[in-house]
Amino acid sequence: MARRGADVLLLDRAEFPRWKVCGSCMSPGSASILESVGLGHVLQRLGAVPLTALRLSAGRVRATLGLSRQVAVSREALDHALIQEAVDAGVQFMPGSRVRLGDLASGHQCLHLDQVGGRSEIRARVVVDAAGLVGATAGSDADRSVVRPGSRVGLGAVFKEGPSEYEPGAIHMVMGRYGYVGLVRVEDGRLNVAAAFDPAAVSAAGSPAGAVAEVLSEAGLPSLPESPLLGWRGTPALTRAPGAVVSERLFRVGDAAGYVEPFTGEGMAWAFSGACALAPIATDAAREWTPAHALAWSQAHGQGSHRGQAVCRAVAWGLRQPRLSRVTVRILAHAPGLARPVVRLVESPPRFALEAAPWA
Repeated sequence: MARRGADVLLLDRAEFPRWKVCGSCMSPGSASILESVGLGHVLQRLGAVPLTALRLSAGRVRATLGLSRQVAVSREALDHALIQEAVDAGVQFMPGSRVRLGDLASGHQCLHLDQVGGRSEIRARVVVDAAGLVGATAGSDADRSVVRPGSRVGLGAVFKEGPSEYEPGAIHMVMGRYGYVGLVRVEDGRLNVAAAFDPAAVSAAGSPAGAVAEVLSEAGLPSLPESPLLGWRGTPALTRAPGAVVSERLFRVGDAAGYVEPFTGEGMAWAFSGACALAPIATDAAREWTPAHALAWSQAHGQGSHRGQAVCRAVAWGLRQPRLSRVTVRILAHAPGLARPVVRLVESPPRFALEAAPWA
């Protein structure tokens, strides 16, 4: 939006760099989207780790699938680098800002800010809510995303070293009865752990670390150190249907517009592609808002997210069937090529941007 001539204020409640729960994997779709907007150098500069293998474990059954053009990079490094790119493009950045949605007034959307220095109010011609699972600007109940029954919660931690069996260049995906665990080495050699579990399973295990330890033990894999460098930390319930993805002078994008459990970096691809599609619509809306802008984003979001999220919903269902998971992994151990069609679907970039062509 800044490159298109808009005056942009970027608000975030965190101070950067900061760690967050995330699988830290970037799909080929994510990388290609960054390249298309002139940010391909960011991953190279950060030393993102190429990922060539997906190692699946279901109980004591193992399979290895080949990956192409996937990379691992920590969210501390990636998010901080993207913010720096935004600032270089003319964006004003205000970290440590908590945001509440105010009223519409005189062609503007009011926002109330809570900061260390006190409270203030700003007016924006357009607001983009990209604040994650819970979002930052939900007003009425119709605006709020709805958690799907049976949704799992996310867990995460980072370890300075961890067992050498979790080697660089591979995603280790371990499936258990009540959740799954992903482990990957990021650019500085640390071991990033991200998991999704039924909340009851975490309670029964006594802690996030206990739930993860049970899944690794069931698979016969090495246990993690007792004390992580960062974490353990949880997330709100993951899978949720979106509320309103757009209302007057307000757009929602990324996880704030709805979320399905992604597995190997698809969530980042959805967010990047959605942002690229929304930028021309939102920039034009900031010049002069019309209902056509709301319709354009509503249609683009619905069509752009449908395929990728459908694939992830199917995989999420499969991961909830322990016997099916073990049988699938056993088959893939002997015929890994059978997984290629699904891997290609997951790796290909979403198609949000095509829907926004009239606004380019």
